[in-house]
Amino acid sequence: MRRVSVRNLAAHKIRLFLTVFSVVLGTSFVAGSIVFTGSISNAFTSIFDKTARGVAVQVAPRNPSEMAATGAQISPGVPMPVVEQLRANRDRLGYDRLAVNYTGLVAVAAADGKALQTGNAPSIGTTYLPPGQAVAEGENVILPGGRGPVRAGEVAINSTAAEKAGLHVGSTTKVVAGQGTAGPQEVTVVGLLDWPFEVGGFVTVAFDEQTARHLFSDGNHAGTVTLSARPGVTDGELQQRVKNLIGPTLLKVQTGAEVRQESKDSINRFLQIFTYILLAFAGIGIIVGTFIIYNTFAMIVAQRNRELALLRAVGASQGQVSRSVLTEAFIVGLVGAVVGLIAGIGLAAGLRAVAIATTGLPDGGLLITPSAVIGTLLVGIVVTMLSAWLPARRAARVAPVEAMRSTMAEPRSLRRRTIAGSIIGAVAIAITVAAAMRQGVGPALGVGVGAILLIVAVVLAAPALSIPVISVLGVITRPFGKIGQLARTNAGRNPRRTAATAFALTIGLMLVAIIGTLGSTFKATVDESLNTNVKSDFFVTGVNNLPVPPPVLPAIRETPGVAEAVGAGMVVGTIDGKQVRGRAVVGGRLDEMVNYRIVKGVDLTPDGMLVDEPTARTAGWTVGKVLMFTRADGAAVPVPVVGVYERNDAVGPWLLGSTAYDQVMPGPTQMLAGVFVRAAPGVSPVQLQERLTAATAGFLTVQVQTREEFKSAASAMIDQMLGVLYAMLGLALLVAVLGIVNTLALSVVERRQEIGMERAIGMARSQVRRMIYLESVLIAIFGALLGVVLGSGLAVALVRTLREWGIGSPVLPWPLIGQTLVGAAVVGVVAAIWPAIRASRTKPLEAIAGE
Repeated sequence: MRRVSVRNLAAHKIRLFLTVFSVVLGTSFVAGSIVFTGSISNAFTSIFDKTARGVAVQVAPRNPSEMAATGAQISPGVPMPVVEQLRANRDRLGYDRLAVNYTGLVAVAAADGKALQTGNAPSIGTTYLPPGQAVAEGENVILPGGRGPVRAGEVAINSTAAEKAGLHVGSTTKVVAGQGTAGPQEVTVVGLLDWPFEVGGFVTVAFDEQTARHLFSDGNHAGTVTLSARPGVTDGELQQRVKNLIGPTLLKVQTGAEVRQESKDSINRFLQIFTYILLAFAGIGIIVGTFIIYNTFAMIVAQRNRELALLRAVGASQGQVSRSVLTEAFIVGLVGAVVGLIAGIGLAAGLRAVAIATTGLPDGGLLITPSAVIGTLLVGIVVTMLSAWLPARRAARVAPVEAMRSTMAEPRSLRRRTIAGSIIGAVAIAITVAAAMRQGVGPALGVGVGAILLIVAVVLAAPALSIPVISVLGVITRPFGKIGQLARTNAGRNPRRTAATAFALTIGLMLVAIIGTLGSTFKATVDESLNTNVKSDFFVTGVNNLPVPPPVLPAIRETPGVAEAVGAGMVVGTIDGKQVRGRAVVGGRLDEMVNYRIVKGVDLTPDGMLVDEPTARTAGWTVGKVLMFTRADGAAVPVPVVGVYERNDAVGPWLLGSTAYDQVMPGPTQMLAGVFVRAAPGVSPVQLQERLTAATAGFLTVQVQTREEFKSAASAMIDQMLGVLYAMLGLALLVAVLGIVNTLALSVVERRQEIGMERAIGMARSQVRRMIYLESVLIAIFGALLGVVLGSGLAVALVRTLREWGIGSPVLPWPLIGQTLVGAAVVGVVAAIWPAIRASRTKPLEAIAGE
């Protein structure tokens, strides 16, 4: 029987190719998803593997969240007395080198004089130390042709940022450091840094130590202190000696390994949701691949019904027949999985290139892990064998004489699976609707459960559903006469095959509808908030997520044509041991710029604060309550809650009055999130924008946007976040198209005699091709309709659960839906090209004679 299996594979090369190809499709999606996911995660992790290399111990202030958790004041850095204490005890501690680093936010001007856009990647100013003084390895390497900065007015920039900015050694440019209160400073690029890691638009600007201390420190504190250990002293020993020397402080003393791990943990928490999404796509890959493989083997075993019956007639048992098919499946699965792994790696490389180009994700190279290899091989082999076993088991149970009457098994009833699918679908809809009526993470997970059950229901009920839908869609084939009628009949002849063929497209377009709806809703929420709540004509914001320097506000007010300008101050403090962030009104009345409705208490007073309804409800900040803010210097500032307003994204969760803001955020710590600007009556918007741009040009980090430009920027950010998801969807749709190609090609093999008879009675080759095209279009549109309906319903339910985050009413992307349905028809034609050509070349007499 093993010899029969091997010879059977060799004797049917076209069928073998199509079967292997189905496994390649399924496993390539799985491999591509796993490799792509692992590569992106590894790219971020590898960044921090290169951090603090050569550092034995680092002394640094605790981050604000750690300080808030202990109820302690936020430290501005490592006190200089501690630095001097460490320097004075070098031999006692047993360290080799000590380096002091000062860091902070920075913006650099490109060759055109405008701030270099980082695409939301970090833009950091740091301290340059010559290799003989630096502790960390690989972070101060100057490329040949340049040198490190040694005096004020000199900087070194990482090479990729310099290339993007059009800068080179010898270029003169401007930088803005910290909060930008000192304004732009003219500097000369004296060297290019060979930085050990790059993240999209990541920018590093290195200054000499004295300049960095002046720009990023109050003069009494250092940013961090790093130490390297002498031979014979372990990192742990040096860490303990440093702790014993400086005693209990607000500082944290970590080994280099602990610094790297802390950085990894922080980015992993940030990427957790992103990782879950990518893993979900890998799961979808397994589902889609399973159906493609199962569909292929179900067709092949059905085609071999007479052959298997003949084996039974000459003495083969049911078990032997099943094992022979499983042997073939193992060989096919192994070969297909290996090829699919290679194809999946190629797909992951393409996706990674697209993601890096469109979203600024880090480039860490492809990561092909043992789990990706083993997982792909297991999926290919196990899924293939399971997919072959079920139809083989059914075929082996058929009596030999009965099976040899026809080349195809009799179709089984759809009644049981349709009833089961209807019941599961009803339960899924009930769960989804119930979840949509509530808000929060729990209901959102409920929608996810409903989605899974709906997919199961579709798998069970889609064959029965395809019969009436294909019949209705058959209207589009009527202009083609009898050819169209044949195509409609072929598409509806085997509902199971039609539903299985369309399933991959259904899943892909379901995700398109969900993601498209979320994107449209997010954009509509931003637009509605601006149109309804904001009365200002211009928005002045910082580039690259930097704050707006406070001196920008008076410069704007002095610009001719400005009727009013109000700043939105950034507030960071501690309340009851927890760090809180909010906004404050600076230099004017907010109600002149933003519409907000007070529901309890009174409007904002200079020494009070307003709270929105969700925050008042969850935090218990009710009218009359006095909140005690703890400043960075440890001082306590009482601020009473004077009013509660309806949730308003233009205002934020809470708002301080101007007097309270000055007390909670002393002058040196004040920063603006932005400035609202209203034009005077009769002033040309174009002219005023030009004046505002000229008035703020000297600050470098400031941009002036109209309402429409602000909306476009927000939309672009949403599109950027969805870019990777759309890239993954492209992979899903590609696999769906290839799955249709494969199924149609197998269908042509199955119907070889039928097509030969049609050719014999006068059907032209062009008519055969047209029939296959139309059949494929009907199947593709059926899958698209099913996916769009499912995806739109689930997206609406999901958006409803996000109301507490300020997400507005769901907005269906009708243009995208229309394009999707038209695209499905195009997909049907493209997918049918090769099968149609192959069918049209069928020789009538050979086909009628059979094998």
